[in-house]
Amino acid sequence: MRLSKLAAPLLITALSAALSVPAVAAELVVIVSSRSPVAQLRAEQVADIFLAEVARFPEGGEAVAIDQAINTPLRNEFYSKVAAKSPALMKAYWTKMIFTGRGQPPREMGSSAAVRKLVADNPNMIGYIERGALDASVKPVLVVH
Repeated sequence: MRLSKLAAPLLITALSAALSVPAVAAELVVIVSSRSPVAQLRAEQVADIFLAEVARFPEGGEAVAIDQAINTPLRNEFYSKVAAKSPALMKAYWTKMIFTGRGQPPREMGSSAAVRKLVADNPNMIGYIERGALDASVKPVLVVH
C-alpha cells in the first residue's frame, strides 16, 4: 500500500504532533497524618504553611511542612499551583527569608514515599505527594489541580 504524495507529509506531521504532546502531570494531594485532626485546608492556608508565614494549622496545632526534593517536577508544580511561584521566585523568596531571619525552608525528602512515611508518623507534619502514593497512613486535605 502506497501513500499519496499529499497523505505522507500529513501523516508524518500528525504523528510528530502526537508524540510531542507533554505527558499529563500527576494529580497532587496535600497530606497530613491519618491521626491529625485537620480535615481540609484551602490552597492559601497550605501556601502560608509552606512559605513559613504561619506555623500552625487553623485548628491550632503546630504545622511542620515537608517538601519534595528541590528542582523536581512535583515540587515545581506544587509551588506553581499553590503559591503561584516559579522555582526562581522560590529561591529568591527563601534567600530573603533566611537573610532576614524570618524563616527557614521546609525539610526536603527524596520521594513521595519518604514524605508519606514522615507525615504518617507525625500528626504535626504536612506534605504533598502524587495521588497514586496515598495509603491509609495519611489523608488528603487538599487536591491540587
